[in-house]
Order: sequence, then C-alpha cells, then structure tokens
Amino acid sequence: MLTLLKLLKDGRFHSGEALGVALGISRSAVWKQLQHLEAELGLTIHKVRGRGYQLRAPLTLLDPAGVAEYSPSSQWPVLVFDSLDSTNAEALRSIERGMAAPFLVLAERQTAGRGRRGRKWVSPFAENLYYSLVLRIDGGMRQLEGLSLVVGLAVMETLRDLGIAGAGLKWPNDVLVGEKKIAGILLELVGDPADVCHVVLGVGINVNMQEADEVDQQWTSMYLEAGRAFDRNLLVARLGGVLQEHLNRHQSSGFAVLQAQWEQGHLWQGRAVSLIAGVNRIDGVVMGIDGQGALRLKVDGVEKVFSGGELSLRLRDDS
Repeated sequence: MLTLLKLLKDGRFHSGEALGVALGISRSAVWKQLQHLEAELGLTIHKVRGRGYQLRAPLTLLDPAGVAEYSPSSQWPVLVFDSLDSTNAEALRSIERGMAAPFLVLAERQTAGRGRRGRKWVSPFAENLYYSLVLRIDGGMRQLEGLSLVVGLAVMETLRDLGIAGAGLKWPNDVLVGEKKIAGILLELVGDPADVCHVVLGVGINVNMQEADEVDQQWTSMYLEAGRAFDRNLLVARLGGVLQEHLNRHQSSGFAVLQAQWEQGHLWQGRAVSLIAGVNRIDGVVMGIDGQGALRLKVDGVEKVFSGGELSLRLRDDS
C-alpha cells in the first residue's frame, strides 16, 4: 500500500493502468489499495475519469537521506518508520534491545501518540513531526536539570528560524503561538538517574496539519501560521543542529547558561497564572525560572519555586 503512495506522492495524476503496471497488480487491485489509503491514513485522493488518481496535495516523506541532504554532518543515526504506536515507545524498546545511543526515531504517523499527563497526541500521516532522540546520560542528575526546557528552547528557535516568528515557550514543555499550541515535549527516563541512564527526548510539532477534529485544546501548525507547506526533512535537520548546540552547552555548564535565553522566549513572564498539581491550585504571578529550570512564582507577595512533571500551568482570567 505504501509503495502505491510513493508513486502518488508527487501530487500529479496517475492512471490506474500505469499504477497497476508499476505494482504488478490489476486495476481493480489498485482501486482497493487506494480505498485503504484513504481509510487508514486519512488521505484525500482525487479520482477523475480519463486522468486517473491524484493526491490532494504532494507529499514529502521522511527519509534519512533527505535529512542528511540538509545536514551533511548529521548528528545521529536516523530511523524512520511508516507507522508506530509512538516514537517514544519505539525508542524505549530500542534501548531494551541494546541499541547504542545516541539515535533518532521518526515516524510518519503514530497510532497511540502521547503527550504529558497521559494525553493523546493526534498524529496524522505524513503531516507533522513525531521525533524521539535517545541520549545516554553519564554523571547523574545534574545532566537532567532543565533538560525538557532545553529541548523546548531548541524547538522554539528552530521554528522562528523557519519563519514562525510568533513561536514562544510555556513552562514547562509547550511551544505556543499566541495561546495556540504548536509543539510539545515529553521526556522519558530509564535506568539509574544517579549514575548511568537513558533519556528519550520526545518532540511533537504540528507542521502541515490544517484540520484535526480530535484535538481538545487550541492548536495551530506551521502551515496555518505561514500559509505554506514545510519540508519535514529540513525541519529535522535544522532542529538537530540547534538541539545539539544547546545540549553541548547544557552538558558542559548546566542549565543556568541557558536560563536567560529561555526566559526571553517565555510568553507568560509576568502573567497571572494558576499552577495545577492534582486537585490543588496555586495562584500567582510568573517571575521566571531558576538555574535548574524550576518555575518561580510570586504567591501572596512571596517568591516560591515549583518543579515536577505533573504540574500544569494555566493563565488566569485576570491576566
């Protein structure tokens, strides 16, 4: 089925006869595969008598060679899958199989994509970026301090470099344009964080998605912001370059060297917010972050510091 998709990805018309010859199957078998493509991958295929079949829009599929073309000194081995439950899950399985880090897992779609706090990450085929980088961490907890914020900073700067000028950060793990989410980060850890462990840096970026009824929050995409489609292989290459630079600085000097840079990109600096921790809610004003990436809030005139993976930040109505 995906072989057929690769024949159609140029966005031009292809006759059923020509597709059948290329695949070595009958025209009726081509028709059945086209129906599967539409049903399973959510693609729109135009059918015009006398001209054949055409994708609604051309597709550029993820490809290690395509990434390398934009980044000749590619930082990490790149694994590309047509479909996964989630790139983070595959990354964790690869660690269990003994694959040596660092390496990068990409997928054209996810059937069980995950965000923070167990939320579903909507993952249509060949539209967005589903990205999981695996790193081996030696030297204990200091190498993990503020790591998710480092990734968010790299994502924001990459989006800005590609023309999404309004991209900004929301503590701890989101990238927004205005109040709409364009990207999210999910880190997962295996091993001993006090000694040697592996961390999966999971990134989801809405790239060419134009509609998604399943998303339960305000969202946007690079396409919707810029009015044009983006080559996801270029995005992978650019993100890899920025991320490698920031990871090197973080490893050598800790998160504190990136603190001011992160705060400059934080959209909610000085805003009135509610910090949600389970059933508890704390109201305050965002003062910034500390040298470990924890949130600094002014609560009833007193500065307090908060950190933890299960915290959620929301704007207050009076902000």
